[in-house]
Amino acid sequence: MHREPVVAGRFYEADPTRLNTVLDGYLSGAVRRTEPTILAMVPHAGYVYSGALCGQTLGTASLASTVLLLGPNHTGRGKQFSLWPEGEWAIPGGNVPIDTSLATVLLESNSMLSADTEAHIGEHSLEVVLPFLKHMNPDTTFVPIALSANRFEAMEEIGRTIGDVIQAFERPVSIIVSSDMSHYISHEKAQEMDSMALEACVELDPLALFTTVREKRISMCGVLPMTCGLVAARVLGAHSGELVGYTTSGDVTGDLAQVVGYAGILVS
Repeated sequence: MHREPVVAGRFYEADPTRLNTVLDGYLSGAVRRTEPTILAMVPHAGYVYSGALCGQTLGTASLASTVLLLGPNHTGRGKQFSLWPEGEWAIPGGNVPIDTSLATVLLESNSMLSADTEAHIGEHSLEVVLPFLKHMNPDTTFVPIALSANRFEAMEEIGRTIGDVIQAFERPVSIIVSSDMSHYISHEKAQEMDSMALEACVELDPLALFTTVREKRISMCGVLPMTCGLVAARVLGAHSGELVGYTTSGDVTGDLAQVVGYAGILVS
């Protein structure tokens, strides 16, 4: 199964040489941590808006060569827990292979997970992370899961499955969650609202994140994958959450009336 990129040339450079130059710039200055990263959360907007923060976060992380990518389902297509099971995803200048061993074990471990490509065909949230991972480590393999089941109990169950599978897996696995924060409110309001959700993330509290976002109506598109990821991280013994940085689109455009918020988080 082969997936062609859907936002190359729009969210990021389609020319491999120019893309590599841009990635070098975004990753420059980041000092890699020595302690392994259990989970990283990064934004998925166009690189001009969030690429610098994504690069700073991933460049600081200490990631395994095998990565589990968790992201939202913006298209509404496909299964509620959609896992692309085999093949590779193309990015400008190469392909990133699916880790079929990890995919198989995950699918066998919980019947809620579905081998499904439909949710991923037009979805950008995980695609935009891959050029960074490939650039940082050409040997990267990954498993992408798009989530859309809006129930805490479902996120908790899948999170526990992911944690158990990674704990027993033959190789180290890092989790990367793809999420933007508040959408289309003022810069000031976005900072206020997003700080409440980010506090729950840093405190490694998946239930607080889920309920805060729902009750405060925070338009964090990746709340489901981050809830799931935090549950898995706790199963894996996570003890520390850190906010690497927070920005909004207004920092780039100068328009502070209608912004999208972006955050980078590391969990170890």
